[in-house]
This record gives sequence, structure tokens and C-alpha cells, in this order.
Amino acid sequence: RGLPIVAMTCGMGHIGGRSISNLAKEFRHQISNGDAGINKTDYTIEEVARLAHKFFSERYNGANEAPAKGDYMEFWIGGYGSSNTHGEIWRNVIADGVSLEPENLVSEDARQGVFWGGQGQAISRLLLGLDPAFVGAMTEAGIKPELAQELYGVARNKLEAKLLDATMPTIDAIRMAEFLVDTTKGYFALAFGSDIVGGATDTATVTKWEGFKWINRKHFYPEHLNRKDHDHVC
Repeated sequence: RGLPIVAMTCGMGHIGGRSISNLAKEFRHQISNGDAGINKTDYTIEEVARLAHKFFSERYNGANEAPAKGDYMEFWIGGYGSSNTHGEIWRNVIADGVSLEPENLVSEDARQGVFWGGQGQAISRLLLGLDPAFVGAMTEAGIKPELAQELYGVARNKLEAKLLDATMPTIDAIRMAEFLVDTTKGYFALAFGSDIVGGATDTATVTKWEGFKWINRKHFYPEHLNRKDHDHVC
């Protein structure tokens, strides 16, 4: 709290009977007040991401006697370290029971990009120009995997939509994020099968000087009855 740091998750909704939301709040408390705390005047986003990796790996391994095939979770950490000029994004992944090393998606040297997790078919088609299932479809059609991957890269380079610019106003970045989420929800609402994406949308920004700010936020309790309590969401 009070630092320009944000987290988001997709995939599994719980570990060992505890929701990811509950665990995330424990992690936040731990790094703010516990033994594994960070120095609030001298820290890096990588440090926070690696602490999250350790925290969720321990909770996952402690709740499972053996790695579970098909288990998948992403836990993203973004924001500004104490000396950052530009923001960073790191992603932790648990895949098939294995906790992978944190991945740096955006650093000081690569300062822009649109990234997403979860059900990304709609965004991939819109921004990249083709579905991520393209390589598999081409392989099934008899094209060698190496050539299918090469064709995917060529098509993506030619078709990718450049919606993001490092100099765009924050309000435009907010509108773009909301547009991509609404597009995804609409796509899955009309697609055959279960509605796997939907509901209210939480939106927030993280900037160097304003820090973390809510734009839209859902509450499971009436705000007028809890005017001094801003710590609980669905």
C-alpha cells in the first residue's frame, strides 16, 4: 500500500481451498509488514516479483502432494521500483504443477506494449491479426511446425495493429484497456459454449507520481454503509 505497484491474476482461482484474492492480500501484508518485507525507499519490481514467486510456489507445493497436470495460474506484478523512470511488468506462471521463473515483459529498455492473460483469442485476433491457434491449424493441415511458426511470425508482423504509443495520454490508455476488455466479453458472450468471460470490470492505473489509482471498482457491500472501509472487493 502507498507504493506504485499493482498485481493481477488469471487461471486458477484458488490454491488449497484459499482464493487467489485471499492469498494475494496475505502476500501484500507479508511484504508490507512481515519478515519478507521490502524496503519502501529502496526496492525493485523484480524483487517484488521474486517474492511473489516464492510465496505462491510455497503455497502451491504445500497444498499439493504431487504436481497436478493441467493446473495453470498467472500472477502479474507491475509498477515502478524506487529508482525507476519507466514502469516494469513481471509475470509469474504455475503450469502443470511447475512454478516457472519470473518473466520480465516490460523493462526500462523496452518501455511499451500491450500484454494480456487468460482468454486472449479476441484480443489476439484484433491486435495481432490472427488467432494463436494458427500454428496448430497449419500443422494439422500438413505444414511442418517450423514453417507454420515462420508463417505465423510473418503474418503477425504484417497484420499487427499498433494501438499503443508510449506518449499517449493516460486517459487514452484507460479507454484502450476498457475497449479490449469489453471486446473480449462481447466475443465470449456470443461465442458457442459457456460464458467464460464477463461481469463487472475493475480498472486501475499505476503512474510514477500518482501511484496506484482506481478507475472502476466493484464492491460486494454498500459503500454508503462502509464509508471508511476501502479494502474489500469481490
